[in-house]
Amino acid sequence: MIPGMTAGVRQQPREATRPRTPRRTRLPALLALLVGVAGVGYRLALLLADVPPGNSDEATMGLAALHIARGEDFPVWFYGQAYMGTLEAYLAAPLVALSGPSVLVLRLPTLALYALFLALSWQLTRRLGGDRWYALLVVAVLALGSDRVIKNQLIAGGGYPELNPAGVALALLTVRLCAGGSRGLPRRASAGGPAARLPRPADADRPAAAGGSAAPLSPWAAWGLVSGVLLWVDPLILPFVLALGAVLVGWRRRELVGRAGAVLAGGLLLGAAPMLLDSLRHGRNPLAAVLTASGADAAASWGERLYGGLVLGPPLALGFCSPGRCAGWQLWWAPTFLALLLLAAITAWHTLRRAVPPASPASPAPPGRSADLGEFPFAANDKSPRSGDGPAEVPGGRVSAAVRLALLAAAAAVLAAYALSTAAGRAPMESARYLSILAVAMPALLWPLWSAARRAGLWPRPAEPPHHPGEPAESHRSGHHLGELAGSDRPGDRHLGDPESISRTAGGRKRIRAAGVAAVAVLAGMLGTGVVATAGAVGTVPATHAEAERHRMLVDALGDLNLRHVRAGYWTCNRLAFASGEEVRCAVVDDELRPGFDRLPGYRRAVDADPGAGWVAPPGSPLAARLDRRLGPGPDGLRVVDVPGWRIYLPRR
Repeated sequence: MIPGMTAGVRQQPREATRPRTPRRTRLPALLALLVGVAGVGYRLALLLADVPPGNSDEATMGLAALHIARGEDFPVWFYGQAYMGTLEAYLAAPLVALSGPSVLVLRLPTLALYALFLALSWQLTRRLGGDRWYALLVVAVLALGSDRVIKNQLIAGGGYPELNPAGVALALLTVRLCAGGSRGLPRRASAGGPAARLPRPADADRPAAAGGSAAPLSPWAAWGLVSGVLLWVDPLILPFVLALGAVLVGWRRRELVGRAGAVLAGGLLLGAAPMLLDSLRHGRNPLAAVLTASGADAAASWGERLYGGLVLGPPLALGFCSPGRCAGWQLWWAPTFLALLLLAAITAWHTLRRAVPPASPASPAPPGRSADLGEFPFAANDKSPRSGDGPAEVPGGRVSAAVRLALLAAAAAVLAAYALSTAAGRAPMESARYLSILAVAMPALLWPLWSAARRAGLWPRPAEPPHHPGEPAESHRSGHHLGELAGSDRPGDRHLGDPESISRTAGGRKRIRAAGVAAVAVLAGMLGTGVVATAGAVGTVPATHAEAERHRMLVDALGDLNLRHVRAGYWTCNRLAFASGEEVRCAVVDDELRPGFDRLPGYRRAVDADPGAGWVAPPGSPLAARLDRRLGPGPDGLRVVDVPGWRIYLPRR
């Protein structure tokens, strides 16, 4: 080195030039991981114990997977109807090809979808502005599993297990596209290095200006693809697609009229291609088929519909009811759900309507503080812009409010449509599965409870990042993560989605405290009721496992009898066909021995062509009573072989 080259250059200590990663609050993340693993493990244990019970509709999806695995057929729709895409069959087909047909193999993809739902719900809660403790709460609520919830999440009967993870993924993509602006999502620049930057406030809460650098097109394609696939799988997702699409239009309409919009449209067409091609080829209208199948022309009084839809529906769908019934004390969640839906929507709307101050690039930054809030790290080290100036000024704060409002509006639309349907009045215990998608809105639904508990000081505080030597205090305080921002309890700070500060008088503090206590009580009631309902589901395991064992004995007995063609009720037929790998073909009959609804018409042709076809019925059923009359000698006489839980009727030869 040449002497004097460094003259006049101030030497900085190595510690002062190297940014240090602030301390994180790892406990809630670790607890959330443990709770998530427990939720997945609980469901896996149920699957190994044959819970929830299998049924013929699930077996129909299994037969589609079997046909796909063999290369015999590639169905677009659930067999026997022109709606409900067969995504679950395609997901299970590789496993069926490897290990053969079984209910466990058919349900492993749905278990994976549930695990994905938990992980994405954590991410969505954090991206919407919730702190880690709040995200832990959301994961804990979703980890519980009542009888109805377990059936919705694990039975591969078509249209339900995939809706929740895909709906949350769609919300996450919406947050990414809207909050990322023309710069895309913030990312870590490198492992252990500085994070990418948040967009400027003006960019985060307004449509991107023309002429900015183009955002990556892959999120746009993903948004369209997920929406298209969901519309093919089950139109129940339509309110969420429309609501989140409206947010996308509101924030990124300029991009939508350009390449990004074309890419999104292409993804949408690709995802919905099976539905569109089938509709063009056969002239089918999936929406009309859904309305016909929903029993829109059946009779049900308005009182029955409203009771089933608004009183029984929310507790059943969100996991607060016992197996097969909803006790009176468990119905407390119905009015609470409606109140939270309204309060959360008002809170989100209030935040959304706050004016965003115009950007002032020319105005100088205060000493020790960056002029660009986008210059602070995001997501890599728990830092985000300070909340002291109000949530409307936080980059992504209004995006968070808009997405929350969209989720709540979509949930309200789903609930209203269900309450107006005859299914809610005729069979609420089973049709409550139509409301399973309400769980997508859980991070937005519980927001008022979290906010009230936090404001009252009844919520764990996020850890303060360490103060770097030589760093101004103001700069230090301005670096909290957007997720921790909402959990900030510093005096004078406002919070995402909070109402304006209540008077600091003694009366105001008492009201804040009372609201916080009430919120904690509701949260405790939710968890307690969910635990009771989950325990009720666990109590059904012995009986369900015993029934599955009896069904396996039936399949073995049919094989021992070399009986390849039988007639049985609807809820028996396809279950037999799938369990036997189509070694047994079954034609559906009603209780009067008349032909019933065959989802695979080829089975009936095969059974009718076999003069030695038998009959299968549970003992004590109307079908068994009808067949018992034919026991004995005669041209139509039958003989019976008893298997635990079943009766096999054979023609006399």
